[in-house]
Amino acid sequence: MLLALAWLARTLVLALVLLFLLPLVTHALWWWSRDDVAPDWATADWSSARLLPAAAAAPEAMVRIYAARVGRWRGIFAHHTWIIVKEAGAARYTRYDVVGWGMPVRTDAYAADARWFGNPPQVVLALDGEAAARAVPRLRAATATYPYRKAGSYSAWPGPNSNTFVAHVLRAVPELAVALPPTALGKDFSESPIAWTPSRTGVQLTARGYAGLTLGWVEGIEINLLGAVAGLDLRRPALKLPGWGRIGMDPAGAT
Repeated sequence: MLLALAWLARTLVLALVLLFLLPLVTHALWWWSRDDVAPDWATADWSSARLLPAAAAAPEAMVRIYAARVGRWRGIFAHHTWIIVKEAGAARYTRYDVVGWGMPVRTDAYAADARWFGNPPQVVLALDGEAAARAVPRLRAATATYPYRKAGSYSAWPGPNSNTFVAHVLRAVPELAVALPPTALGKDFSESPIAWTPSRTGVQLTARGYAGLTLGWVEGIEINLLGAVAGLDLRRPALKLPGWGRIGMDPAGAT
């Protein structure tokens, strides 16, 4: 019995090192080896990354979800995510974010496809045409029901934060079948210990974002430990590692 417990303990320690500690350490070394990490907020580039055409030149309805690394040392661990919507024929895009100062929920605080702390956005979801037209009003309505919208309700770790907000909005349109990046720290924050995943294709167990387990066809298998996520995507084969994020096929809907 003691030998079995000792073997189990060693196995758990080895798993923690391989799945969590080693990826975080190697990503931290890579992150600080770069020469393009913005030193502070004021000097970072917040301009458009020119991923989107001019709204007037894109007559169809459009939905985009973007993710970009956050600033300075926090970029080792996390992405910031936001939502872009546009009705058919609209002359402008609308951007929804949550930020950590003032009133959390912001509308059009930055260019729709702006860099975040100098880091270019990555596409999590690209939806156009009739499917986007059906989703836009539901996504807009969901932004108004976000429960953590009062000043002072934002918490960078483990949430509620910008990624908690996007996960909340996606729950309103589960047929979009979107999984946020594993580095979207805060996406698993919930006051309910058990819930459907945002896509409603599985279940999510969480201890307020400090630890948890997600099992879903869209979200895959994810183990959350102090906000760091390790796991597998079986639908679109990919490995999910803390710091590095998704390694493998792009998620469905990102092209």
